[in-house]
Amino acid sequence: MRAVQITRFGGPEVLDVVDLPDPVLGEGQQLYEVRAAGVNFADTHHRVSGD
Repeated sequence: MRAVQITRFGGPEVLDVVDLPDPVLGEGQQLYEVRAAGVNFADTHHRVSGD
């Protein structure tokens, strides 16, 4: 699956699009297919801090 991942402190350029393994479901969980998603402007300001 594709995901936006934040692994370091910085500006919007630290929002990396990566390929990850499909999730493994536990008992009682359900997987939904998402065909489209977005990143809001506020999300670009909510990143990992250096603390």
